[in-house]
Amino acid sequence: MDKRQFLKTSGGLVVGGMLSHLSADEPRKNWAGNYQFKADQLYLPKSVEEVQDIVKRHDKLKALGARHSFNSIADSPGGQVSLKNFDQMVLDPKSRTVAVGAGVTYGKVAPYLHTNGWALPNLASLPHISVAGATATGTHGSGNKNGNLSTSVAALEMVTADGRLVTVKRESAAAIVHLGALGVVTRVTLDVEPTYDVSQVVYENLSFNHLEHHLEAIFASGYSVSLFTDWQNHQATQVWIKSRGKQETKPDFYGARPATRKLHPLAGHSAENCTEQMGIPGPWYERLPHFRMNFTPSSGDELQSEYFVPRERAYEAILAVEKLRDHITPHLMITELRTIAADDLWMSPCYKRDSMTIHFTWKPEWPAVKAVLSMIEEQLAPFNARPHWAKLFTMAPAHLQSLYEKLPDFRDLAKRDDPAGKFRNDYLATNVL
Repeated sequence: MDKRQFLKTSGGLVVGGMLSHLSADEPRKNWAGNYQFKADQLYLPKSVEEVQDIVKRHDKLKALGARHSFNSIADSPGGQVSLKNFDQMVLDPKSRTVAVGAGVTYGKVAPYLHTNGWALPNLASLPHISVAGATATGTHGSGNKNGNLSTSVAALEMVTADGRLVTVKRESAAAIVHLGALGVVTRVTLDVEPTYDVSQVVYENLSFNHLEHHLEAIFASGYSVSLFTDWQNHQATQVWIKSRGKQETKPDFYGARPATRKLHPLAGHSAENCTEQMGIPGPWYERLPHFRMNFTPSSGDELQSEYFVPRERAYEAILAVEKLRDHITPHLMITELRTIAADDLWMSPCYKRDSMTIHFTWKPEWPAVKAVLSMIEEQLAPFNARPHWAKLFTMAPAHLQSLYEKLPDFRDLAKRDDPAGKFRNDYLATNVL
């Protein structure tokens, strides 16, 4: 009997919104398919009261977002609670905020805001990720002056370990990037601004030589800028420049030439699922991501890793990784380079540090990728590179923990709010707590 038929014949949801115990022939995996969740129960509550009841009744529990994490950060030795049904959106023009349920994705809230004349300051490459999950892990878009997505959070509504519903304001730099360690978020309030148009132009073949003296200017050439590379030929194969309003296509951009057709970051992939290019202006949410909401994002069957390095040492870090090009390329789909502004959020990878990220989209070859990641992390160690919390890395916990000066305070906060470790899992116990 398949899962759909089982739920139909068993009456679907039972007490507290609980699904059946997951059987061995019903594996639940993340979006990329590289991780199978071990939690033996999945809950789909429809109200805050149900969430509170579920939290009270469990010794071990974790919130599950849109399943775009590549590691075990959202898994639990007990149960998982999905906030998929929390899809409410309430715009407040007076306070210039929008409150969204924890199940809302950026791809859902963005057109809602635009229709009502409002916008978010930035978006990640994929609109398919949930607001709650992305802001919990410091996920980001790009732009020298743009903070990560967590910096747009005005408030969080969260169910704590004892079942209380609390509101965390933006002033609490401790809890905005919370890694799921402090409770189950049910609602996120985001800052908004008047809607705007964005145009996108793509250039091909930018020599890395230009980054030595012009890296800051290149990444400042648009509101959001991404460089893609396969690490061969000492170049970025593509430069994606997203600018507010209309932008002119230059015949020469630091030696790179404008693309004459719409491109996908991965050579040989159809550009049909990518956002509009060729300098044609359109709504912000249809240009800031790389991929359109109604299409499969990126490759789909892939692994991802990402490291945040200080922007002032970005060129050095690029050269350090480039030394490994012949180890990297056989297992690589593409690398993306982006910049993010510093923030004051304790567990943010951009904490008090303007950053550049080196993002790797890998072929699904984990044993080989794992070996290469170890080599990359060794090369990036002199730059105090911080890995993305929700992606794959092999960094020793002691070294990872040394990169976050506020980690001892965050541990104290987690111990105070969750003394029994209800929201602690193997990932948090190893890497954070």
